[in-house]
Amino acid sequence: MLVTLIPDDIPSRPQGSSKADGQTDEDEERYVLLTVQPRIAAGSLAFVELPAGMVDEGGTFAGQAAREIEEELGIVIPERDLVCLSDLVEPVDGGEGVEGRQQAGELPRAVYPSAGGCDEYIPIYMHERRVPRAQLGKWTGKLTGLREHGEKITLKLVRMRDLWKEGARDAKCLAAVALWERLRREGKI
Repeated sequence: MLVTLIPDDIPSRPQGSSKADGQTDEDEERYVLLTVQPRIAAGSLAFVELPAGMVDEGGTFAGQAAREIEEELGIVIPERDLVCLSDLVEPVDGGEGVEGRQQAGELPRAVYPSAGGCDEYIPIYMHERRVPRAQLGKWTGKLTGLREHGEKITLKLVRMRDLWKEGARDAKCLAAVALWERLRREGKI
């Protein structure tokens, strides 16, 4: 899940306003929280990625995303405050090709990180919030995770503009960056 944080001392951006270069003060000071944790399958003891988790039986993606954020980041986010970026994407010309029309409704709108190897899919959610500037520094390097589940997670705070570089090995991260940037350009978020 993409959790973006803006210092609360930065003026809110009025819709459609920006500096000459297209950037706003919010854009310059928008941060994202990443997790750094062991990922043995990837051969890394310090894999940098967006926080995510598995959905338990009977759970919802949004509800699970909110629980994971609380466990991994220590931020409480009501399920209703999450935005599913995947759901905001509309197919080009109203269709998804012949196969897409034949299977309409069967495939969830999500990222499929390895469609040729497994049935895993990941809807991309986001949450944006304003926080006291002093709080930003408290997240950097913070140790989190559920020890009883064997989790050892370190938090990493990065500028949104650098997210694509910091999370370049994480498919969730790259998908979130692409969705966020395009949906923002189209005025959907």
